[in-house]
Amino acid sequence: MKNRKSLGQHWLKDRDILLDIADLASSELSDTVLEIGPGLGTLTSALFQFFERVVAVELDDHLAANLPKSFPGKRLQVINQDILSLDLSTIDIPRKYVVAGNIPYYITAPIIQKFLQAPQKPEKIVLLMQKEVAERLTASPGNYSVLGLSAQIYADVSAGPVVKREFFTPPPKVDSQVVVLRPLAKARANESTLALIKLGFSSPRKKLISNLSAATHLPKTQLLEAFEQCEIDANVRPANLGISDWCKLEKTIKTS
Repeated sequence: MKNRKSLGQHWLKDRDILLDIADLASSELSDTVLEIGPGLGTLTSALFQFFERVVAVELDDHLAANLPKSFPGKRLQVINQDILSLDLSTIDIPRKYVVAGNIPYYITAPIIQKFLQAPQKPEKIVLLMQKEVAERLTASPGNYSVLGLSAQIYADVSAGPVVKREFFTPPPKVDSQVVVLRPLAKARANESTLALIKLGFSSPRKKLISNLSAATHLPKTQLLEAFEQCEIDANVRPANLGISDWCKLEKTIKTS
């Protein structure tokens, strides 16, 4: 079946890699996986090696209609809808469930945000995505971004295997990588801290204090005092601060 470029469709064809992804998604706590963008069903087939039930959310009408034909007798539910507009409370999923999928670049961040902030969070989220985005999600000090910090506030994030572009049909322009996110029962920071992070990254290559001064309209002298109290270098750039640093800074600025 011809892929639709507008939906970012690239079919992963290597059976061993598909089984590796499904294995990473496997859970002793759940027999149900919600698959995003099953496409031709290659990952779906691998997921059925580890799960009794697959709830597949597919936007493409033709693919959604054809998918059940490939899995007769299996506990497969196909939902022909955009994952981003899908109300999770309207579908039959257990309290413990897993999310898996091979997702296009342009919806990676909204998908992650949707599930990490869902009232009923999954036990685990295993996604194959563009390698560059995977690196941002799993970044450490010096390479942080709003996306990476936002994910790491709400989940433990780890990198899985890299998948070379030649394993896809048609091959995308870049390599991909698996990322595993395990949502936390309690976030590592509050919404105020996340708001400060977004202000701090308004110009990522500039000094953090300059970004915050411009965004908050606070005098630099006040910000310098806050930085000193938090033992943060006044010349630091936003990519260098970890979550605990942002939490201390937000609290200090709020009370100063």
